[in-house]
Amino acid sequence: MASRMLQFVKLARAMPEKRSAEARRRDFDEIYDEYDPEAAANQAGRCSQCGVPFCQVHCPLHNNIPDWLMLTAEGRLQEAYETAQATNNFPEICGRICPQDRLCEGNCVIEQAGHGTVTIGSVEKYITDTAWEKGWVKPAKPPRERAQSVGIIGAGPGGMAAAEQLRRKGYQVHVYDRYDRAGGLLIYGIPNFKLEKEVVERRGDLLERGGVQFHLNYDVGGAESFAALRAKHDAVLIATGVYKARDIKAPGSGLQNIFAAMDFLTASNRKGLGDEVPAFEDGTLDAKGKSVVVIGGGDTAMDCVRTAVRQGAKSVHCLYRRDRANMPGSQREVANAEEEGVDFVWLSAPEAFLGDDKVTAVRAQRVHLGMPDATGRQTPQIIEGSSFTVEADMVIKALGFDPEDLPRLFDTSGLEVTRWGTVLADFKTKMTSLDGVFAAGDIVRGASLVVWAVRDGRDAAEQMHNYMQAKAGASAVAAE
Repeated sequence: MASRMLQFVKLARAMPEKRSAEARRRDFDEIYDEYDPEAAANQAGRCSQCGVPFCQVHCPLHNNIPDWLMLTAEGRLQEAYETAQATNNFPEICGRICPQDRLCEGNCVIEQAGHGTVTIGSVEKYITDTAWEKGWVKPAKPPRERAQSVGIIGAGPGGMAAAEQLRRKGYQVHVYDRYDRAGGLLIYGIPNFKLEKEVVERRGDLLERGGVQFHLNYDVGGAESFAALRAKHDAVLIATGVYKARDIKAPGSGLQNIFAAMDFLTASNRKGLGDEVPAFEDGTLDAKGKSVVVIGGGDTAMDCVRTAVRQGAKSVHCLYRRDRANMPGSQREVANAEEEGVDFVWLSAPEAFLGDDKVTAVRAQRVHLGMPDATGRQTPQIIEGSSFTVEADMVIKALGFDPEDLPRLFDTSGLEVTRWGTVLADFKTKMTSLDGVFAAGDIVRGASLVVWAVRDGRDAAEQMHNYMQAKAGASAVAAE
């Protein structure tokens, strides 16, 4: 280890080559190139192999990061991949879109010592992309087939992670999704410059080759009742995510050309996938030549501003009611957006939308950050008499997401929810108020990160396995 690791004292942190902002503005390609083998090994070798790996502690999946960094530094890439995928169903996806600056890399010991973090996300991406190229990524091959079947509602990261884990144990896994492609927000919510769609599609294909059965364009509660679906399977997992856009109550909010973030992003992603998108093709959801204002400060807002730039917007402003330090989105994404020409208007809150039929401007007010609230974040306070306007031909609301009313959609009054509308599930067992019905991901915890959805899906799969085994054991005893 001494010859390969602890190189942070000699080698500086170096990300893969980053395309210029001018080049990035013209297309939707990913912004970083791949590491070459030598660069990947060198950067992995910067790891200090510390006794308490805070990178691993702060990863929701508790990935064995120091181990696969050491294996990469030693050129043992297949072993590195096996180690990475042992705890993560989508390492190449998390390597691309996780906010490493807030999780693993942000807590790297050598980062805290002032040497610059190990480039964990980029190495993770390199390892798994290499594994795909070399044919090391294989579909699930369960040691034996089980007769019990599982129904999973939602083909997003949580549902797909659970599907793979259960399939590995030999269960007959059926995934139901109301959209026409598997992937959820990975397909329709995240732009190509962060996550190219073929990366998601090949994972879905891998699951299918492993025996997972997808039922797409399938509306649970519409085409088939939840009760009927539940009767088909020995256990059911609700992993629908949260898609209901939060709104803003302000004068003029009903004007034309004010859109929810997911409408804008879905149209752009569908266009990139080659679909016919009338609302994009007629210019409604196309930012080309427009003055765009995005309201919000999370990762979805960053996706919107950077998409608008690539569509050829005349100008792009992002209004956020707190300052940069208190922004919930990744600081890396903010920096990328600034490089690409986005103008951030910090400490500003929309007051009204101006225009006759269509929006022409946003009137906003300056904000002062007051005392911290119960969450520890400073409370935004409006500064009276501080109004100003920002020109806008298109306004995109990226204010977050809330859960849909699942008891109503599923016509299942026995499904208990919290006061926030999320599904109430036992912390340990992941089971809802309905026997044999489990829930995981954003529909339980609220809008969160992809890596947390993967973690929840894996945990739910394990609990579903325990439940079905206990149920099968009880049935065997009763039969005797």
